[in-house]
Amino acid sequence: MLAFLDFEASSLGKRSYPIEVAWVFEDGRSEGHLIRPAPDWEDWDPAAEAIHHIPRATLLESGEPHAAVAQRMVEQLAGHDLRASAPSWDGKWLSTLLRAAGLPRNSLRLRDSDDAHRDAARAMLAPHLPPELLEPTVEDLLVHTEMRDRSAVAHRALADAEAERGRWLAVREAAAAHLAGR
Repeated sequence: MLAFLDFEASSLGKRSYPIEVAWVFEDGRSEGHLIRPAPDWEDWDPAAEAIHHIPRATLLESGEPHAAVAQRMVEQLAGHDLRASAPSWDGKWLSTLLRAAGLPRNSLRLRDSDDAHRDAARAMLAPHLPPELLEPTVEDLLVHTEMRDRSAVAHRALADAEAERGRWLAVREAAAAHLAGR
C-alpha cells in the first residue's frame, strides 16, 4: 500500500536531523510524531524554526524518543510503498533517524511521490488510450493537478504528507474525469 511520508528538520545543513515525521496511507490512515533529538543531535537553525514553528524546547519536553519513533516507523511502514515529495532530503533524515536508533539504514526506502502520481494516472488511462497519447495525457493531468493544488505547503509533517496524498487522489480523479469526458 502507498504511504506518503514527510519530515520536518532542524535545518537544511549537513548535520541536520529530523524533528517531526508523519505518514498517511492511501486509505487515509495517518500518524505523526515529534522527535526528541538524540544526545549528539545539536544542529539547529532559527530560520528553519521560523518556517516549521517547532521550538527545540518543545522537542526536548514533548518529543518522543528518537529510537521509539524509528521503531514505530519500521513496524508500521515496512513492506509498504513509501513516497515523499523530496525523497533526497526526507531520505537523509530517515537514514539519520534509523542509524541513531541502531536500525539498518535500508529498513525503509523512499521513492518520489511524483512517480506515484504518474503511475496512478498511467494505470487508469493506459487501457483506454492509444500508446502515442498516453504519456502526453499523463503529463497534462499532472500539470493540471499541480496547478490546481498549489495551496501553500504547511511545513508540518502531517499536513504536508496529507497534501501529497491529496494530490495523488486529485490525479486519480482527473484521470477518471478525462475518461468520462472522452
